[in-house]
Amino acid sequence: MLLNISGLSSQLGLRLTDDTQARQLEQLRQQPENQRAMAAFQEEIGSITSPKELVDNYQVYSFVMRAFDLEDQIFGRGMMRKVLESDPSDETALVNRLTDPRFRELHDALGFTATGASKPDFNDPAWQQGIVDRYYDQAFVNNTDEQNPTVGTVLKLRRDAPELNNWFEVMKDPDLSEFFRTTLGLPTEMAVIDLDRQKDIFESKFDLRTINDPEVQEEMINRYLALSDIQNPNTSVSNPVLSVLQGSSGLGVIISLSVLQVSFSASSLYR
Repeated sequence: MLLNISGLSSQLGLRLTDDTQARQLEQLRQQPENQRAMAAFQEEIGSITSPKELVDNYQVYSFVMRAFDLEDQIFGRGMMRKVLESDPSDETALVNRLTDPRFRELHDALGFTATGASKPDFNDPAWQQGIVDRYYDQAFVNNTDEQNPTVGTVLKLRRDAPELNNWFEVMKDPDLSEFFRTTLGLPTEMAVIDLDRQKDIFESKFDLRTINDPEVQEEMINRYLALSDIQNPNTSVSNPVLSVLQGSSGLGVIISLSVLQVSFSASSLYR
């Protein structure tokens, strides 16, 4: 059974999620429905040569879509075919007009319009394993996000931070935008103003280049967890995990790890 962190404080939920991530991923890999989906993908992806063939093969298509967190778009097969057929060098191409970065990530990973050495080999076990790993990682993030959106957002931030090169990439993702607005004390209403103005505000508050500094990232995450729990309190003793912890002699140690630790130095946050 996967860990249930609903009802726990976000700091405690994140600590438990980190401590059990490897075990939860293994449990996801052992679930029969996931094993069947993975087997169908590995058996059939190598025979697919075009976007049309992909969207017509529901088992392979749905596996790939879930790997890129596009499950809610599975039934838009016509649009997805156009995305995958798009020429990325054409500014008017559909893949370049969609603001959600997930579509471009999927387009580039499948590479139907790529040529030469940049075109992926669908029969390559290493390439297939990359998609499979992504499928399970995304399933883990989604399961966590359903129970505690704050912890889910932290997992997304950790995963995506190395690829964040500018604030426009942040603003394309609602979860990442919410993370930085909350952490930097900016109002939710900011999301509706002009993007260039949003960028200027973000830049005045934080140097995005520092987000991959381990100390800065950890401070930002701790602040986000604390502020999110204050704004959206949902801790409940009805969670069975918390009930077990309450009966444990180690409760004091565990709870101490979830105490709000939000003492920041301005130099480390805004340097």
